[in-house]
Amino acid sequence: MAWIGAVQLDGLEQTRRLPGYHDEPLHGEWKGHRSIRLNRSYRAIYYIQDDGFVEFVLIETVTKHQY
Repeated sequence: MAWIGAVQLDGLEQTRRLPGYHDEPLHGEWKGHRSIRLNRSYRAIYYIQDDGFVEFVLIETVTKHQY
C-alpha cells in the first residue's frame, strides 16, 4: 500500500527513483515488465500500458533461495 500511495502522491517516475523499492526492468520472459520490492518477501511485477495506466501482473513470494 505504501508504494501505491507514493505513486498516487508523487507519480510513478518519482517513486521509481526511491532506492528502497529497487524498481527495475525485467528480462527474459518478463521483458517489457518492471519489478518493485514491496518488502523482503514480496515483489510486484507490473507493466505500463500505452495509455500510461499501471497494471499489476503478478505478486509473488520471494525467498532467499530464489536470489
